[in-house]
Amino acid sequence: MPKLVSIGTKILLYVDDTSIIVTSLNVETLQEQSDKIFQDVNNWFKINQLALNCNKTQYLHFNTKKSMDYSLKPNFKCNNIKISSQTKFLGLIIDDTLSWMAHIDTNMFKLITACFAIRIIQHLMSTETLIRVYFAYVHSILSFGIIFWGNQPHSMKIFKLQERVI
Repeated sequence: MPKLVSIGTKILLYVDDTSIIVTSLNVETLQEQSDKIFQDVNNWFKINQLALNCNKTQYLHFNTKKSMDYSLKPNFKCNNIKISSQTKFLGLIIDDTLSWMAHIDTNMFKLITACFAIRIIQHLMSTETLIRVYFAYVHSILSFGIIFWGNQPHSMKIFKLQERVI
């Protein structure tokens, strides 16, 4: 939920979940482009009476096996923006290597909890009710974003757990 902050006679609304993608062929251009984009975004926010919270702002630098390690320092207002190795985006946990391991591990914990709940209630409920519980707790977790993380080798743990639940 956005937060309202009163500053003098103006009311500012903090912006949640704004995503910006910056790409470039070299580091120098990437630094310049990211600084310019942050300045443009900040100006747009001010014009629309919104505010960007630099304490919560972070950036994620996607890496490949062949990418070279360099330090990008996007600047905004007072401080450098913090680098993060993973972030939650629309319910999916994205990491800087796109391995989806953090997302899969989080889902594993949720599925283990659901598996335990189904095992506890299996003697108390009908098969029809258990099927509904499965679709509510297990299938919903499994199917969300599976197009992204489902083909990763690490995801086999989840599918083995699904077999155990069934």
